[in-house]
Amino acid sequence: MAVKAMKAGVLAKTVINKEELFILDVRNTDQYDDWKVEGDGIVTMNKPYFDLIEGVDDILDQIPADKEVLVVCAKEGSSIFVAEQLAEATGRDIHYLEGGMKAWSEHLEPVKVGDLDGGGSLYQFVRLGKGCLSYMIVSGNEGAMIDPLRLVDQYEAFANKLGIKVLHMFDTHLHADHISGGRRLAEATGGTYYLPPKDAGEVTFKFEPLEDGMEVTFGEANVRVKAVYSPGHTIGSTSLIVNDTYLFTGDILFLDSIGRPDLAGLAEDWVGDLRESLYVRYKNLDQDLLVLPAHFAKLKELDDQGRVFARLGDLYKENHGLMIDDEEEFRRVVSENLPPQPNSYQEIRKTNMGILTPNKEEETEMEIGPNRCAVS
Repeated sequence: MAVKAMKAGVLAKTVINKEELFILDVRNTDQYDDWKVEGDGIVTMNKPYFDLIEGVDDILDQIPADKEVLVVCAKEGSSIFVAEQLAEATGRDIHYLEGGMKAWSEHLEPVKVGDLDGGGSLYQFVRLGKGCLSYMIVSGNEGAMIDPLRLVDQYEAFANKLGIKVLHMFDTHLHADHISGGRRLAEATGGTYYLPPKDAGEVTFKFEPLEDGMEVTFGEANVRVKAVYSPGHTIGSTSLIVNDTYLFTGDILFLDSIGRPDLAGLAEDWVGDLRESLYVRYKNLDQDLLVLPAHFAKLKELDDQGRVFARLGDLYKENHGLMIDDEEEFRRVVSENLPPQPNSYQEIRKTNMGILTPNKEEETEMEIGPNRCAVS
């Protein structure tokens, strides 16, 4: 018997590959109910750490003998303690999640979406612990990022592995559920950070305005990134079309839902913009474009390779948010199905404006929990 660490990357592959795993989550019940590790092959059980300090005898009959066992907690320490007790009581190898749910929240799993016409490749970074999606486009020895997260060391390590330098950073909007890494990456590489100007009225740093219709071309294959103004989630929300093939929708359109218009307290004003973007602007685009959103809500949105994308025309037949013909009914459905606000969303917005400068621990705490950028 032994107690072994499991890294977040190993857990990510377990989830993507739909492998079986039993997870004993020893966080407090309210934390567990708000946010947990999920997957088709994952079975979870919650038993708070303080109920197990005197021993694990009461739960031994609930630990399956035919599945690998992983104990998780917030930051690691409690899970090691419980894993040691389980290993001793069962005579089995028991794993704990290295770094706890903090590490799970911050892990990015890179998945190749495909190759670009004319040369180049596209990668999607899947943040399984929070439902965030970000992207790296590679052309020769040059790269671009779309909606990068604050976890820039993971992007830099991947770029170094590919032997490229990332010089173009695009945010589709001013994010409210996670801290952007766009400005940090631009400063680290000497690159350019693009941000929609209508979202940047209070921004305290320099950026390149991402204006409707502008095109950025880069790399040996002359990859073309075109901006398409698509407000509704924010007043500045701007989609990106790459090589007339991929449509990066930010938080306007997801595979299974649509973006929420209320994170700046202007839902009544922005819901009309949201409908205009989804039912007019996007309807006028090539319906063969492949939609790549900035978030996903459910694991069923991942394909068998862990990728999240769909053909735009198919979403008009499958996504309930795109099938409400009456405008008043659309307004009612959106307003009545808004989930709770993301954790610390006002502080996150101010951080992305450069108004607040939290330390790393504060950033982690601000982002803990599920994403809530979609209409339920």
